Amino acid sequence: MIVHKNDLRQHLFLHLDGLVTAPTAYYLLQSGVLQELLDQTSVDLQKLTEQFNANEGYLNVALRVLASQGFLDYHLDTAKEVITISLNANSKEAFAHFHWYEATVKMLEETDFFTSVKITSEHLSRLQNLFDDYHQKKALAQTEVQKQIVKHLEGYLVAPIAVSLGMTGMFHKYFMETSFSAEEFHKEPEAFKVILDFFVSLDWFSRKNGNYQFTETGLFFAKRATAYGVTVSYLPMFKNLNQMLFGNASVLREIAVHEEEKHVNREMNVWGSGGAHSTYFKVIDDIIIELFNKPIQEQPKGILDMGCGNGAFLEHIFEVIERQTLRGKLLDDYPLFLVGADYNQAALKVTRANLIKADIWAKVVWGDIGQPDLLAKDLKENYTIDLADLLNVRTFLDHNRIWENPKNSNPSRVSTSTGAFAHRGARISNNLVEENLFEHFKKWSPYVKKFGLLIIELHTIAPQLTAQNRGKTAATAYDATHGFSDQFIVEIDVLHKIAAEAGLQPDSLYFKKYPEADYATVSINLLKG
Repeated sequence: MIVHKNDLRQHLFLHLDGLVTAPTAYYLLQSGVLQELLDQTSVDLQKLTEQFNANEGYLNVALRVLASQGFLDYHLDTAKEVITISLNANSKEAFAHFHWYEATVKMLEETDFFTSVKITSEHLSRLQNLFDDYHQKKALAQTEVQKQIVKHLEGYLVAPIAVSLGMTGMFHKYFMETSFSAEEFHKEPEAFKVILDFFVSLDWFSRKNGNYQFTETGLFFAKRATAYGVTVSYLPMFKNLNQMLFGNASVLREIAVHEEEKHVNREMNVWGSGGAHSTYFKVIDDIIIELFNKPIQEQPKGILDMGCGNGAFLEHIFEVIERQTLRGKLLDDYPLFLVGADYNQAALKVTRANLIKADIWAKVVWGDIGQPDLLAKDLKENYTIDLADLLNVRTFLDHNRIWENPKNSNPSRVSTSTGAFAHRGARISNNLVEENLFEHFKKWSPYVKKFGLLIIELHTIAPQLTAQNRGKTAATAYDATHGFSDQFIVEIDVLHKIAAEAGLQPDSLYFKKYPEADYATVSINLLKG
């Protein structure tokens, strides 16, 4: 059988849709919100919030998720601050089949299987029941809406397992190139056989004489297992989504200083993002090489990586400069000042250790992306480094800034963003989000006008556009994971508009977007004054 990669890529995106849509749809169904919508045909978000005593911000995100899947219509009037939710041609059929999500969502509520990196026999019978339930519903599905819901269920089953297998070594080259038995890989082979047999039914593996071997389809997904990682890492949040929608909106954020995050499996998140972001880093390399091949007088004195994480990106940039640029040949006379900054003390500790191990000199300091003036003062007073002399870089960070209300709200601002934004359950107006982003960039503009701010950023797109391009974009998953976790992704054109207002223009020579389409959700920009 010929495997068409575009078809498989479409399946992967639909799987990601399912991870966030299944719990969202099921909890809205159980709450009665969707029945109210069926009764009224069109409902104002604020009235719906009051009627069901919901947390408006998260309810807004949830309804927009369903709109992104084409299950209802979502209209935002930013001038009047009114959001209207309406039925469409798919609504009645979709709502009538949302109970198909129940068994999977219930298992998510009651177990940690979906966010564990270990596959055991503890819940094997329930897992087998889910596999059987999936096959039954797949056989029943006749219409496009029904098939869409079944594909969502498939995603809920394959994605967490694929992540688990990827993180525990199943997708090692050895297993991908040879046949193997369940006993070779897993300490509970009988349990593992049930899982492998499910994947055989999906044509990920073939089975012969008790041995399994990857098919072309299986190899495709195995090589892209990290693409599932970030969305799967947020399943602890979706496990509590009902309470976030209709109860204590801050249930997952009320943690002690040194307590681990409750809303995300951070180890899994880092594993997933590391693999998924590698494509963008190659483009960053080309930009870094060009900048540090310029005449030495035109080069930055160094680099600041805000949100340095474990220091890997900073280490990588240094190696690129050292080995592939003019500056790399002149480091004795023109040393490279490297600064890693992060809000998380644990990340700083890891960064220091990793850079020391790599024999790379760098200053590793605490920094808040929302307070560049404090960072600039620290660098100047303690290290005699001028922040404005550095190239500032960061990856997927600006949208994750800590929310603060704008200090000088612009009453005439009317947002052009279609996003749904919240903080601890409260809805944040799109106008305020744009004003906050303006103030954010304005804080940074004095420090990046000279050499620029090089960013990789995540974006939203209009829910109607997402619905029209299902299977081509992960926008639904991005909107849900970031909307429910109080992050603020805006469209590419909105980012450019607000940056320009703050005096920072994107350099067209270095601008890239992914994919190269109107539904792009990732961009690379060098913003300069």
